[in-house]
Amino acid sequence: MQRFSIQVNTDGNNDIINLQAELSQHLRAIKGDGLVSLFVVGSTAALTTLEFETGLVKHDLPNFFQRLAPDDARYEHEATWNDDNGHSHIRAAFIGPSLTVPFSDGRLLTGEYQQVVLIDFDTRPRRRTIIASIIQ
Repeated sequence: MQRFSIQVNTDGNNDIINLQAELSQHLRAIKGDGLVSLFVVGSTAALTTLEFETGLVKHDLPNFFQRLAPDDARYEHEATWNDDNGHSHIRAAFIGPSLTVPFSDGRLLTGEYQQVVLIDFDTRPRRRTIIASIIQ
């Protein structure tokens, strides 16, 4: 099995980072079919796919997450740890820390308008590590 990691800096607070180009660059030289299994380290970030366009990334998705797990609600996590990111943990758990994407001859088999993204829900900027394992 091959493994590589990607590191990105985020702004936190629902920052959505498009990972498609960097993933494609890492897979470019791999021949044949396989899967790339992705895992983000940390409990306040998640991985998914979406159409990376301004309306969805800047407005619709953040508004959805605010309704799902409001940042101004009371969370026992915050009372326990005296911090402000209870909603971040809920949002990340809802989406999940991992994603598996098929590839063929070095090309991700995602749809034309489908990109692999990291969403950072924490309340502050972070440096995130995504571990990618290639299964062939």
